[in-house]
Amino acid sequence: MYFEEKFDDKWTDRWTHSTWKKSDETAGEFTHTAGKFYGDAEADKGIQTGPDARFYSISADMGKTFSNEGKSLVVQFSAKHEQKLDCGGGYIKILPSTSDMANFGGDTPYSIMFGPDICGYSTKRVHVIFTYKGKNLLTKKTIPCETDELTHVYTLILHSNNTYAVLIDNEEKEQGTLEEDWDFLAPKTIKDSDAKKPDEWDERSKIPDETDVKPEGYDDIPETIKDPDAKKPEDWDDEDDGEWEAPSTKNPEYKGEWVQKEIDNPDYKGIWEAPDIANPDYVPDETLYKFDDMKYVGFELWQVKAGTIFDNIHVSDDPAAAKKFAEDTWGATKGGEKAMFDKIEEEKKAAEAEEAKKLEAESKEKEGEEEPEEEEDEYEAPEETKDEL
Repeated sequence: MYFEEKFDDKWTDRWTHSTWKKSDETAGEFTHTAGKFYGDAEADKGIQTGPDARFYSISADMGKTFSNEGKSLVVQFSAKHEQKLDCGGGYIKILPSTSDMANFGGDTPYSIMFGPDICGYSTKRVHVIFTYKGKNLLTKKTIPCETDELTHVYTLILHSNNTYAVLIDNEEKEQGTLEEDWDFLAPKTIKDSDAKKPDEWDERSKIPDETDVKPEGYDDIPETIKDPDAKKPEDWDDEDDGEWEAPSTKNPEYKGEWVQKEIDNPDYKGIWEAPDIANPDYVPDETLYKFDDMKYVGFELWQVKAGTIFDNIHVSDDPAAAKKFAEDTWGATKGGEKAMFDKIEEEKKAAEAEEAKKLEAESKEKEGEEEPEEEEDEYEAPEETKDEL
């Protein structure tokens, strides 16, 4: 066990806010809370981002520097986007001892970056980025992340045989080899730049059908002809209007320009490509998985809509221990969290329905108050006035 964090009431003794972005007042703060819904008010406390549109940076020292040489490495944590995150990061970083953690920010060198990232409709994925020979390499696979408002556990497992697995809520979502799914190394083979296409190589998939001959007289058929149904107007005067000619119309016999039929080419060999040869720049590396200098763990991210709660961090060499830790933390309270969330949603919908009903009643009442005034009776003079009239 290299590091484990449940964010109890003494969490501030172990974690340090970075000075990054403090000067331009775009730095956010982390607060200790279980959020608006939870399974256990104390056990589910984590650190939450706030306010909106801020950079966040916080880290903890895992103790002495360690290496995962010859064994597995597990990085695990939980994230709850109870604000329904629309654009922002939710990932964790593992950093070497050489990093300046007092000013931990976006340019601080790291070894591993792992976790969900959401931004609009285009980005909803789990980032898995490794630093290799000074370059940050993102996985070539797209691993979907969870996008609801509940707590989810993200687990990255590296094995000493250069394989990996990504789990969400203790279920495997992706696995493979480091060499295939990241651009750690140059490709094993490349196209032979000195190779040339043989002269006899035929790339034509179709060839003209020599048995298909243009019919005799085909080109003599005009595209248009004089309209046989046209008649000279009765008021046409040849002396004044000139000699009348029928207008042209499409020739029903015309079939367009003749095109010879094509048949499959029996000598077709496909599109020529230069053959593959061994890449002289390819150098195998059996230790792609290995990081010799790991000392800090931290969150460094940007969020447009803040409110993510991070909790239950686990860094070890034991996938089974990580699974049990997830079950004992997230697994023990997820049912209660979901029940509380559902209750809040039901109450919210009921309140919205009641408000809509109230507004409808007020609207009808207002319509009743604005009924048109009754017309006055027609004026009728008194009897004595009538006599005088």
